Formats: sequence, structure tokens, C-alpha cells
Amino acid sequence: MAQISQPWRRRLLSALLVVVLSGCAGSPVLQQALPESDGIAELTDTPFFPQREYQCGPAALATVLQASGVEATPADLVRTVYTPGRQGSLQVDLLATTRATGRVPYVLGGTLSDIAGELRAGRPVVVLQNLGVKLIPRWHYAVVVGLNLTDDTVVLRSGIDRRRVMPAKLFLKTWARGDYWAFTALRPGELPANVEYERYISAVAAVEQIGQTDAAILAWRAALGRWPDDIVARFGLGNALLSARKPAEAEQQYRVLLAARPGVAAARNNLAIALLKQGRYDEALLQVERALVDASDAEVNEITDSRRQIQAALGDSKQ
Repeated sequence: MAQISQPWRRRLLSALLVVVLSGCAGSPVLQQALPESDGIAELTDTPFFPQREYQCGPAALATVLQASGVEATPADLVRTVYTPGRQGSLQVDLLATTRATGRVPYVLGGTLSDIAGELRAGRPVVVLQNLGVKLIPRWHYAVVVGLNLTDDTVVLRSGIDRRRVMPAKLFLKTWARGDYWAFTALRPGELPANVEYERYISAVAAVEQIGQTDAAILAWRAALGRWPDDIVARFGLGNALLSARKPAEAEQQYRVLLAARPGVAAARNNLAIALLKQGRYDEALLQVERALVDASDAEVNEITDSRRQIQAALGDSKQ
């Protein structure tokens, strides 16, 4: 008896899934999710890279990176985001590679409203879908470029289709199987449309941790524009400026923070380092001694090491 080939099995499964799900009647999904919206313009200029088999990850990532101004193609990204043994890409690798390009990957909250906000801001959104069923998953990354409230559809860059139009109900079902995971690539200094404090702060901290200092400075300044009294963003900006060899600017940020929260030993220690880098050794020693008074047990070793550096520099300056 003749057998159905693997590619045709996948196509047949997808076709059956569309028929079954699109046959379910109900209220328009997008109008329910976005009741006050008068429509979201489709991002027609979004780049398109038809994917090679199993390489939807590099294709989707190249799409949002190019849309954010980064020159990247799927071929450039395969080495860092494609795992041959899994015949696919891991979410963590997509985010890490985005950071490496100097962009801030922001994982959305998982609602259609979040996607709509990014599209209005001109940013396409990578989504993780399961185009199969629970027992036979078909994981797939696509890029949302439009939400059409008139005909209740989602427009995607997906697979070999530059403009795949999917019923919103079907999109939600496939996206739900991917735990509503989605992200966009922010230019440094941009805030997400529906920004959530912890998500954004964590995203910027991860960018700073890999040494993308210039991007981190702009992103921390954006955070302070949104939350001007936030000590985490202020501390992060100070640290990024210190890493960028701008100790006088870092000093300013630490002093603003300490004026509001004088007992933050880590900030006072870093103020001492900023003063040290400016050759102001006596001032630095005073600050580090005070930091030791306020330090927790976990902070003592690092601050003690700072004091040794300052004392050595002070001794050398008097010889």
C-alpha cells in the first residue's frame, strides 16, 4: 500500500487543522481583545527571508533585527541560533543573539494587546507557535506584521510565505501552544509600548552583563525617563558609565542615588571607584570607608578589595 511522504503528512495535518479550527463560530477575536482599536496598520516594509527547512529561527530573527536597523541575514545567524540536533532554535539563543547585536530583546506579556502596541510603534514581533497538535508538535517561529480587525486575521512573515494571513482564532490556538511567547527587538533608548517594569529592567541588565555598554547606557536612560526615582535603573546607569570609562558621569549618577538612599553600600563603593579613576584618592577612601560601615556580609569582601586598590593608589601618589 502506498505511504504518504513526511512533507505531505505535515501539509495534510496543517490543512486539517485549519479546516477544523476555522469552522468554529464565535465573536471576532481581535475586536474582543482590542475593543477600543480602530485598526492596526500592517508593517508592509518589514523584511522577508523565506526559511530553509527547520531554520525558521534564523529567518524570524533576521526579520526583526533588520527591521530595527541591524544588517543581518539568516545565514549570518545560523551558527548562533540554530541547533542541528534539535532541528530548530531555542528561545534563549534568539534572545542572546539579539543582545549581541546591540539590541534589547523584550519578551512581551503574551497578549494581543502587547502585539498591537508593538505594531503601532513600528516594531514587528517574533512569536512561537505550535502548528501541530499536542501529541505531534510542530514548533515554528513566525513574525507578526499586522492585525486586521476588519476580517479578524493576523498577518505574518512565516515559512516561505511573505504574507501569511491566518484567522485570529487559529493564530491564538497555535500561539497558546507556545505558551504565548513573543518578543521584539528594541533599539537602545526605546521603551516597549506596554512596558512592564521588571521585564524591561531585566532585559536591560542582561544587555549590560554581556558588555554592550553603549546600548545599556541608552536603555538605562530610557528607564529613568519612565521611572525617574528608580534606584535600580540609576545604579545600572552609573555602572554602565563606569564601564564606558566615563567616571565623572558615573559619579553624578551615584551621588543622585545616594542622596535619596544613603545606605546603599554597593552604590557608595562604586562612587569610590569612580573617584579613584579620576585620581581623587582621598575622597575615594572616605567613601569606601563609609561603604564598609553600611555593607552586608555579602558585600564586605568586594568593598575591602576596593579599599586596597584605593590605598595602593594613594600610597603610590605620595611617593
